[in-house]
Amino acid sequence: MGLKKKSKVSAEFNMSSLTDIIFLLLIFFMLTSSLINPNAINLKLPSSSKVSTPSRSKITKIRVGSTGRLYVDGQKVSKAGLDKAMASLAKKKGKNANIVLEWNKKTGVEHVVTVMDLALKYHVNTILAAEK
Repeated sequence: MGLKKKSKVSAEFNMSSLTDIIFLLLIFFMLTSSLINPNAINLKLPSSSKVSTPSRSKITKIRVGSTGRLYVDGQKVSKAGLDKAMASLAKKKGKNANIVLEWNKKTGVEHVVTVMDLALKYHVNTILAAEK
């Protein structure tokens, strides 16, 4: 008599290989996330301290038109002229140098960022105000 063995399929699942993969992925993402340095603008958020607010006459107003034209206190300037104006403002007022940056809704972001980069370069405090 020939007896055949019935071969059963094992329904067990080995978790050790899965946990190894999960730990490797965890280590990979932890290492790569610490190396990422986001390019972001450091914004100064308003606080509730009792600091005197500057008067309107002391703040320089810079407006960026829809085509990228730059105006400092109503006078049209070039990018080089804006650079000189920011440098003189920073030299004259030091840490108390403030500007109000206005732009049109149709203005390209690159023009606004150009002005913000110059303000960051000369350590000038910038107040953003979108035109209505």
